[in-house]
Amino acid sequence: MASLWTVCVVVVMHNPRTVVVDDSRFMRGLITDLLDEAGIPVVGEAKDGREALEVIADTQPDVVTMDLEMPKMNGIEAVERVMAENPTPVLMLSAYTDDDAEVTFEALEKGAVDFFAKPGGEVSMEVSRLGDQLVETIRTVAEADISRANRAESPSATAATAGSPTAATPQPTTAGFDDTRTVIIGSSTGGPNAVEQVISELPGGDCRVIVVQHMPEAFTSRFADRLDGATSKYDVRESTDGARIGAGDALVAKGGTHLDITGYRNGRIRVAHIEDDLGHSTMPAVNVTMSAAAETITDPLTGVILTGMGADGADGICAIQDAGGTTIAQSEETCVIYGMPKRAVEAGCIDSVCDLDDVATTIRELAQ
Repeated sequence: MASLWTVCVVVVMHNPRTVVVDDSRFMRGLITDLLDEAGIPVVGEAKDGREALEVIADTQPDVVTMDLEMPKMNGIEAVERVMAENPTPVLMLSAYTDDDAEVTFEALEKGAVDFFAKPGGEVSMEVSRLGDQLVETIRTVAEADISRANRAESPSATAATAGSPTAATPQPTTAGFDDTRTVIIGSSTGGPNAVEQVISELPGGDCRVIVVQHMPEAFTSRFADRLDGATSKYDVRESTDGARIGAGDALVAKGGTHLDITGYRNGRIRVAHIEDDLGHSTMPAVNVTMSAAAETITDPLTGVILTGMGADGADGICAIQDAGGTTIAQSEETCVIYGMPKRAVEAGCIDSVCDLDDVATTIRELAQ
């Protein structure tokens, strides 16, 4: 997810026509000024969701920034109406609060591509300070395939969940060998919905799963809760320093830190948080966790790169392959943003490229 915690490299600069929606006149002006300075044309503004629908219909923009809390029609209802009436990439503007985190995920379910997390305190001043990240996020969102952003339960996904085997064919067990597979999933823009689908379709509790989603600290706990509620097969929680996981457990890397794997014994993985950015532009970084897994885990290991902007994960997925693990990338046709999977494929470190509906099945097949 390319948001304020991720600085993306855009090879070809583009200036998408933008509509700014916010009930605060000051905030609309601030965002418009930031975009104007970057050469991004603001073709319309709206103070609530109802007005936004009219402005979007009139201007046909490339992207919309959408506030959550507004009178007359809030951001969630507005996103749902936009997707039904004038499908357009939408970037949600969300504060660092538990309530806004939950509502933001609802907006993503309705079809919003990504969100820009506004820090607490003097929000407007912080947005101004983080203007470059906001500009890059808007450019990224404008490139998204919105047909993949709206989470709809596809027939193939439903069939896979209902009829999938409960486990891969077991591998022979020897002294010191654990046949439980460890799956490391990395994702960014468009990732929350994609990750939820994959985890809900994995065989029942037969893996250890670690999810590294580009997301700030205020949101990863809520994300873990949502994943836990979406599947009865796995116990999903946000990572804590020193946590251990075994078969049937899943961790979501805590935002604002890197997730290291420091131990592997008796079928259980031990993790630790790294506070230093280690030179990465996003925390958590997929490369850090995947590389640590490749160094530490000697038993069955699979790396998965899902939709997202940027190159994070390419080095880590290569480390997993070099260590003898299996590697999967989501297909371009099913990605919201085909950035991270593309870089992994170009690195020559992917065993299988498959549609999102087939990722869980492919994990099973590779394990056999």
